[in-house]
Amino acid sequence: MKDYRRRDVALAAGLSAVAGYVDAIGFLKLGGFFVSFMSGNSTRLGVGAAMGHWRSVRTVLTLVGLFVAGVVAGALVARRAGEGRRSAVLALEAGLLATGAGLITAGFDAAGIGAMVLAMGAENAVFQRDGDVGVGLTYMTGALVKAGQRIAAALTGGDRWAWGPYVLLWAGLTLGGALGASAYLRFGVAALWAAAGAVAAVAAVKAWRERRPARAW
Repeated sequence: MKDYRRRDVALAAGLSAVAGYVDAIGFLKLGGFFVSFMSGNSTRLGVGAAMGHWRSVRTVLTLVGLFVAGVVAGALVARRAGEGRRSAVLALEAGLLATGAGLITAGFDAAGIGAMVLAMGAENAVFQRDGDVGVGLTYMTGALVKAGQRIAAALTGGDRWAWGPYVLLWAGLTLGGALGASAYLRFGVAALWAAAGAVAAVAAVKAWRERRPARAW
């Protein structure tokens, strides 16, 4: 993340918090399955297959498929939007989260959860570079590995603080998870509207900033 400005690092940490928030709501709603953490779901897939829990296997396969579809959708939107890709992807994510909240509120739980998973997949395209993910926002194993590598480098004469952004990403996801769980216990799935609103607000700000240079010119 050394190539990103502080503003970008802050945005990444904030979106990781959103991912943790939404994942906690989904985890509690689904009774132990994740809407953004596909590594955890993949472990559950293996365990479920070994133990013959085929309902669990079907659930995980559906979640993984939807997550990948969300990644594809986010990547396509980012490619099409060009310089305005961040605001476009964020708008897509906000729309999917709002759709999920609305569907679940109306009693269509499965469809609503599907929209949540699609949103989490799409979020990873916010920092897309040359078709690849520049910063993973919904999974932290890689961030923690990089933090450890940067700490090792700092201990041997390298940049003293290069590990900071990766720890910030992890902290954002963790804090978001705590907030999401607390909100769910108090408000139920209605807590998802807060995430949709927050992402929509960030999308609007990003769109405004992306248009400013063109207007100035």
